Amino acid sequence: MATVLEIAKGARAASLELAAAPAELKNAALMRLAELLFENAPEILKANARDLEKAEQSGLSKPMLERLSLDERKIAAMADGVRQVASLPDPVGEVIESSVRPNGLKIEKVRTPIGVIGIIYESRPNVTVDCAALCLKSGNAAILRGGSEAFETNSALAGLVGRALADSGLNADCVRMVPTSDRAALGELLKLDKYVHCIIPRGGEGLIRYVVQNSSIPVIKHYKGVCTVFLDEFADPGLARILTVDAKCQRPSVCNAAENLLVHTAAARRLLPPVAGRLAELGVELRASREAKEILDGAGIPCKEAAEEDFSTEYIDMIISIALADSVEGAANFVNKYGSGHSDLIVTENAQNAEKFMNLVDSATVYWNASTRFTDGYEFGLGAEIGISTDKLHARGPMGLRELCSYKYKVRGSGQTRGAPDSAK
Repeated sequence: MATVLEIAKGARAASLELAAAPAELKNAALMRLAELLFENAPEILKANARDLEKAEQSGLSKPMLERLSLDERKIAAMADGVRQVASLPDPVGEVIESSVRPNGLKIEKVRTPIGVIGIIYESRPNVTVDCAALCLKSGNAAILRGGSEAFETNSALAGLVGRALADSGLNADCVRMVPTSDRAALGELLKLDKYVHCIIPRGGEGLIRYVVQNSSIPVIKHYKGVCTVFLDEFADPGLARILTVDAKCQRPSVCNAAENLLVHTAAARRLLPPVAGRLAELGVELRASREAKEILDGAGIPCKEAAEEDFSTEYIDMIISIALADSVEGAANFVNKYGSGHSDLIVTENAQNAEKFMNLVDSATVYWNASTRFTDGYEFGLGAEIGISTDKLHARGPMGLRELCSYKYKVRGSGQTRGAPDSAK
């Protein structure tokens, strides 16, 4: 079994080859991977069943089990995402900007791969395929380190990635999986800054904070997804209900699901009862501020009184915190105080209020009259995503192919010098 150091050294060497690989070769590997996913779906599901059985026996939470679980539809979606990545323009070599200096120097700023990217993740096996595809297309080598709960599934998927690379004539070290779930291996990987250029953790806040605190390699991340739906006083009641229910209930275990519902005080008695009532009907536990609870109690809708910390909690479950805001500015202040900078929504028919909210809220993605559930690489047309960043340097929001690139300057001259004596003509 290869050591983490050997994997990192191999990945670095492979990354230098991959950076110069033509788009046609990378696309061929991706299309082959999509084929292999379909052809080997039964074997993938068997591996996933073994992981699920162990996870249930170990008491893994219901939301985490949902993330871990695969079916034929999810495998088909993975394959479709790989094909979509293959169909996207190759970012490597794209000229970002160019200029010609007065002395005749021609300067181009060109996209280049970052190099070697380590992806640390929990539960979701689709991350294995999504990240492998995105790294491959953007010319980066990838080192994958999934959680122990998905080890069998991830191993099966990583094996298919390796086959696709080999079948297409690419170096198998372009994508490698750390062959152990031992925490010591993760600690070792995080110190290999000579070979690994970027770490992207995906999972719970505890994992991400561990990575940040222990890595000597730059980390791109978001700690958690505390997303808020704000119902402005000019919100359409029907749209308010539809969007809130979708943002909370469509898939409550993900980072772009709503955890807070904020309602304008001027419209709270009109908007809150029908929206909260529908959430309660669907099994959502309501935790409301004193003012919001008074309205819900009056409408006969069961709720608990919220504690201060509830409004900054990522439930990833059928629970939502509810509060009131007396203005758009007040709503934005609430989001900036309690939110995580991920995805937030204003529901309103007032364009001026919508623009004010979107300008004031300091989040990676801000919505007007659309569910927060669209913060996703696939939905943004990126093919897939390697993660969602709430950082402000280099990448923010869903990270696709371009966000996996750095750049270099290519300078073309015809003998220009700075005028040293030996260069004088």
